Amino acid sequence: MTDWGEKSTADLMSRYVAKETGYGVPKEGWRICLAHEFKEKRKPFQAKDVSLTHIFEHVGLGIRYLKWWYKKTQVEKKAPFIDMFGAQPLRQIYGVPLGGIGGGTITRGWRGEFCRWQLNPGMYTYKTVTANQFTVCLRRGGQTVYQQVLSVERPPMLQGWNWGYCGEYAFYHALYPRAWTVYHLPGQNVTLTCRQVSPVIPHDYKDSSLPVAIFVWDIENKNDYDLDVSIMLTMVNGSGHKTDKGGGHWNEPFHLEKEGEAVSGVLLHHCPAVNPYTLSIAAREQADREVSHQTAFSPKGTCSSLWTDLITDGRLDSPTGSSPPTPKGEKVAAALAVGCSVAAQGHNSLEFCLAWDMPKIMFGSRERQHLRRYTRYFGMTGDVCPSLSHYALTHYKQWEQSIEEWQKPVLQDCSLPSWYKSALFNELYFVTDGGTVWTELPEDADVSGGLRSESGGLPAQPDVIKEYGRFAYLEGQEYRMYNTYDVHFYASFALIMLWPKLALSLQYDIAGSVVQQDSAERLHLMSGRYSPVKAKNVVPHDVGDPDDEPWQRVNAYLIHDTADWKDLNLKFVLQVYRDFHLTQDQQYLRDMWPICKAVMESELKFDLDGDGLIENSGYADQTYDGWTVTGPSAYCGGLWLASLCVMCKMATLLDNKEAYEHYQDLLDRGSAAFEKLLWNGMFSSWGNHSNSVMSDQCAGHWFLRASGLGEGEFKAFPVDNIRSALKTVYDLNVMSFAGGQMGAVNGMRPEGVTDRSSVQSDEVWIGVVYGLAATMIHEGMRSEGMRTAEGCYRTVWERLGMAFQTPEAYCEKGIYRSLAYMRPLSIWAMQLALGSQNDCPASKVERITGFILLKMSPTP
Repeated sequence: MTDWGEKSTADLMSRYVAKETGYGVPKEGWRICLAHEFKEKRKPFQAKDVSLTHIFEHVGLGIRYLKWWYKKTQVEKKAPFIDMFGAQPLRQIYGVPLGGIGGGTITRGWRGEFCRWQLNPGMYTYKTVTANQFTVCLRRGGQTVYQQVLSVERPPMLQGWNWGYCGEYAFYHALYPRAWTVYHLPGQNVTLTCRQVSPVIPHDYKDSSLPVAIFVWDIENKNDYDLDVSIMLTMVNGSGHKTDKGGGHWNEPFHLEKEGEAVSGVLLHHCPAVNPYTLSIAAREQADREVSHQTAFSPKGTCSSLWTDLITDGRLDSPTGSSPPTPKGEKVAAALAVGCSVAAQGHNSLEFCLAWDMPKIMFGSRERQHLRRYTRYFGMTGDVCPSLSHYALTHYKQWEQSIEEWQKPVLQDCSLPSWYKSALFNELYFVTDGGTVWTELPEDADVSGGLRSESGGLPAQPDVIKEYGRFAYLEGQEYRMYNTYDVHFYASFALIMLWPKLALSLQYDIAGSVVQQDSAERLHLMSGRYSPVKAKNVVPHDVGDPDDEPWQRVNAYLIHDTADWKDLNLKFVLQVYRDFHLTQDQQYLRDMWPICKAVMESELKFDLDGDGLIENSGYADQTYDGWTVTGPSAYCGGLWLASLCVMCKMATLLDNKEAYEHYQDLLDRGSAAFEKLLWNGMFSSWGNHSNSVMSDQCAGHWFLRASGLGEGEFKAFPVDNIRSALKTVYDLNVMSFAGGQMGAVNGMRPEGVTDRSSVQSDEVWIGVVYGLAATMIHEGMRSEGMRTAEGCYRTVWERLGMAFQTPEAYCEKGIYRSLAYMRPLSIWAMQLALGSQNDCPASKVERITGFILLKMSPTP
C-alpha cells in the first residue's frame, strides 16, 4: 500500500521551495513545478460510456433530450443548462481564481496564464488569452541584461517577445485565496516571488465582495551589484470571447490621488451590447518606484515595438490620451510597467492591481438589471475601477493579515495532515468561482412573490437579504443551475461557517419559493410526461439558470419532476435547524418554522403505508438522479427520520406541544419501521430490495451530529447501528475499492464488488466522501475519516490534475463527470466535526468551527 503521509512529491517540493525563497511562502498548500506534466489524461462522461443495459433503460430520455437540445441550441440560440454533447475537456492548467465573491472571476493558471473567465454572471469563457502576461526586465549600469516573458509557452503569435521560460526553475503554491509563484531566473542570481491576493475574508461582507486582485512581486537580488528591475503586465481588452472582436472597445490612462496615496494605470473599456465592463491594471505611485504604461497596442503580429520599448530603458513611453475605439474584428491591449532598484544582496517589491467593474448585470433573458453587491460601497456608475484599484492597493495588507489570522490555527495544528489543510482552503475557490452572483435586493422584490404560507409567512424583504444581499452559486460550471438545493445541502457548510449571513439569505430565498407555484406544464425528459414547473409547498430543485432569469423562474432542471423528489424538503428542514444551531438566530427560526411545517406536510404523502416512514417511488427521485430505488431506503428514510428529530427540537424551542407530539409519534413509528425494513445487522440497505452498501446512508445522522444533537436527544438511529454501518462502508466502499486510495465509491456489494447497477452507483462523489468523512469523525473514527477523504484529495489534485475544478464524480478508471462542482465544499463539514470535538471553553461559534474567527467589526 502506498504510504502517502509526508512523502508525496508535492510535500517534498513545498519544503524545498519554502526553504529557497524565504518570502513567506507557506509550507502548506498545493504545490507544483511549472514543468510538471500529469501522466493521466481522463475523458468526460459521455453517452458512449453508458453500458448497453443502461442505454436501453434511458433510450426515451436520450431521444427527448436530443430534441430539447436541438431546440435550445439551434432555435433559441441558448446554451443548455447541461450540455451532454459539449462537456468541457480536462485542462490540467487551473490555479487560484482572482476576485472576491459575486463580482465575477478571472482564473490564473498555475503556469501563469489567464485562462478562465466568468464576468457575465454564471457564464464561462474557457480561453487562454496569450498576450496577458507578466514580463521581467533586469538592468545593470543602464544596460538591459535580461528580459523574459514569465511563461513556459512558445505561442505562434507575438514572436517579438522572448518566450519559453524554463519551467523547471519555477514553482506554484496555492492556498486559497492566495497563491505564490516562485521564479528563479537562470543565470541571473535573482529570485522573483509573485504573491496573488484576493479579498476573500470570512465574516467580511464588504471587502469580500470586491472584484479585485493584487499581485505583489518580491525581488531578491543575490548578486554583489545593484540591479534595476521592472515588471510589465500586459492585458487584452476582453476575455477571449467573441465580443472581443465586436468593435468599439477603447483604453485610457488614469491617475487617482486621495488620502495621500496615488495610483495610476490603464482602463480597458469593454463595450458589448449587454453587460459592458471596464478592466483596469494599476500600480501605486511611490518615490522609489517608476510607473509607466502603454495605453494601447495590437496583440497580434510580432508586437516587437512594445518589447523594444521596455528593453530600451526598463520603462514604457506613457502616452497621454485615449485610444480610438477598435474597428470590428480588431483587438486592443494595454501594458503597465513598474520598476525599482534592488541593492546588492538585497530585496525589494512591486505591486500591481487588476480590477474590473461590471456594476449592472443582466441574465440571459435580459428582463431586468441587478446591482452587484460591491456597488453599495463604490457606486453603480461603471467608472469606479480607479477607486477600486486605489482601495485594493492601500488595503491588501490588512486583507492578508485577516486571512493569516483566519488560517493560522488550522495551518499550525500539527495534528492535521498537510493534504487536509490544502484541501480545506483550496476547495473554497468555488465560493467565488462557482458562477457566483451577489446582488442587492431590488426595491420591488418580494421573496415569496406576494404569497404567504397558511400558518405564517416571511416578510416580503427579510432583514438579512436587505442588509446582506442576495446570493447564488451554480451547481457546477457545467451543470448551470443556481442554488441547486439537493447539492447545496452538502456544500452549505462552507457558507454557514464562514459567511453565515449569505447562508441565511439563501435560505430565505428558498423559503420564499416554497409557497409559490408555477402551474405551466412542461415536458420532463426522463418520464416523458408533462407536469407543472413548480408545485406549491415543496422546495425547488434550483432557483434558475443564469441564461434565463434566476429567482424569477425556478427549476431550470427538467430531467425529472422534482416535486416528487424525496430529499429536497427534508434537506431544507435539516439545514434550517443546523443554521439556527450555529447562529442562534431566533428570528430566523420563527420565520422558517411555518415553512418547515408546510414542506413536512407535503413530504408526508410519501408515507404510502402509514408506518411513519416514507417510501421511494421506483425511479431516481433524489440527488442520486441516475440511481433508482423502490420503497423505503437508507438515504431518504434516514433524512426523513433526522428531519422529524429536528422538527421535534424546533417545536420544543418554540413551545409548540401539539407539533412536538405529532412529529414525535411519526419519529417513533418511523424509526421502528426503518430498523425493521432496512437494518440487516451490519448496515442499512440502499433500498428495501437492494443489497447495495451505500456510502451516503448515514447522511441524516450526519446532520443531527452537525446540529449538536447527541445520542440521547430525539434519538432516531441506534448509535451501535451507525458505527457498524460506518465501519462496513469503510471496509467495503473505501478499503475494498481501488486499493483504498480513491475515497468511497457510492455503491458496493457486500461481497466486495462495486455496484454497477446504475450510472452513478460505481462513481465516487467527492462532496459525498467529505460528508462521510465528517460523519466518521463525529463518531470517533477520525483516522478512518481522514483516510477516506485523503483518497479523494490525492486523486483529484495530485493524480488527475483537477486543481480548482474538482468534479462531481469520477470512476475508478477512465472518466470523470461535471468539472468544477459545488458539492466538494462539504469538506468544511469535516472542519466542523473536528471543532465539535474540542472541549476547550471557547465561545460557541469558535468551538464548532475549530479556529478563532476574525475579530472585526461586522460590515453591512
